[in-house]
Amino acid sequence: MDFAFDARTEELRAKLLAFMDAYVYPAEAVAEEQRAELASPWDTPAVVEELKAEARRQGLWNLFLPDSEYGAGLTNLQYAPLAEITGRSPQLAPTALNCAAPDTGNMEVLTQFGDDTQKKQWLEPLLAGEIRSAFAMTEPEVASSDATNITTLIERDGDDYVITGRKWYISGAMNPDCKIFIVMGKTDPDGADIRRQQSMVLVPRDTPGVTVKRAMRVFGYEDHYHGGHAEVIFDRARVPMSNLIGEEGGGFAIAQARLGPGRIHHCMRLIGMAERAIELMCRRAVAREAFGKALAQQGVVHNWIADARVAVEQLRLLVLKTAWMMDTVGNRGAHAEIQAIKIATPRTVVDIIDRAIQLHGAGGVSQDFPLAELYAGARTLMIADGPDEVHQRSLARRELKRYV
Repeated sequence: MDFAFDARTEELRAKLLAFMDAYVYPAEAVAEEQRAELASPWDTPAVVEELKAEARRQGLWNLFLPDSEYGAGLTNLQYAPLAEITGRSPQLAPTALNCAAPDTGNMEVLTQFGDDTQKKQWLEPLLAGEIRSAFAMTEPEVASSDATNITTLIERDGDDYVITGRKWYISGAMNPDCKIFIVMGKTDPDGADIRRQQSMVLVPRDTPGVTVKRAMRVFGYEDHYHGGHAEVIFDRARVPMSNLIGEEGGGFAIAQARLGPGRIHHCMRLIGMAERAIELMCRRAVAREAFGKALAQQGVVHNWIADARVAVEQLRLLVLKTAWMMDTVGNRGAHAEIQAIKIATPRTVVDIIDRAIQLHGAGGVSQDFPLAELYAGARTLMIADGPDEVHQRSLARRELKRYV
């Protein structure tokens, strides 16, 4: 395994680091000021559109998509250090590069499973950053960590599908630019194979019967830059059968294909979040004094910083190994590694950010530093895309098979 950056990765890293310094970090405060003046909290600050235009001009666009026909054509190993950099400003940088979830996963689904009409109507404007999208799977009434539990119905009626169900924490749905939902529901709820009961359909936001009911908060945050996380009601929403993605009964398999890259992208960005937390921790430690000496001279602070550095280096190597395996043996072949990083990365980064918050005292839990919001995002990823315990269960079974 050789994790050295190739020439293209080095070039893109240099451009992206310069872009972050020149445009993204300065835009963080500007975006907050502009948001206070918007008619709706879900509208996009003007500076975000400026960032998108500049990123596209510099060729820092759709870096996540390995399909060279539609995206940058980077491997997972090439994209990993770039996604890490964007994780240092998770509210702005991924959106600026058109590399923000859930659009990334939805574009991957449409690239792999969409037909020509679906690609023309929805994939192309998503690739251009003209619209946003949402992925509607999680439901409040069932344990959605087991996707076979979902109860939303997708029923045939003539040449249409009729969708009925309630979803929540549907990321991006509050954004007024969100024009399309990929909805997972059951087309064959009584089928013998529980993994063939589900299908995915495209549901335009303005479809009668679709109601974006409310924004769901995450530790009190509404995550405006991400487009929020909404509760969405589908009350006999009707779409043509041509809106089916792939085949009937293929929804579970499509979801698994979608979640593999999504999980590693989250872990890549989490490492960037940890690096931002370490930087803030070190700056705070050398600038503040308590009990007659700088915080940087306190032994416990030394331990926190050293442990954080060791942990980040370990995580980075595991994520790079996983990216390399996905490139060489495919997502299925890297399944155990994907589970391992999904377990290890969020919990470790949560701990690092928590130490940084502690070092900042009251400032750490305030809006004056990004740490509290970074914590909320990292802690959520111990649940999103499958909770830790589900991945632990599967990974342990894989290990035990060798001995049973």
